[in-house]
Amino acid sequence: MSSQRMVPHPAIGNHRTRIGVAALLLLGCAACTPPTDKPTEPQATHLRDAIQKPLDDARATQATVDADAQRQRQAIEAAGG
Repeated sequence: MSSQRMVPHPAIGNHRTRIGVAALLLLGCAACTPPTDKPTEPQATHLRDAIQKPLDDARATQATVDADAQRQRQAIEAAGG
């Protein structure tokens, strides 16, 4: 058996250290970027419109049904009912 100690190769430690330092620098730069003045516009407008249109149609239909029911109640009240 040899009495020599096992020492990691210096290039392996330096490589890992460089990657760690680079990652920290990238995270630091990303954290320091100023926010934009204007908020971003939503990109999924087609999907939003496809979901919103049936809901708007249903609300309009419900308003019509409610108005017709109110007129019918008033007609019944006026007829003495």
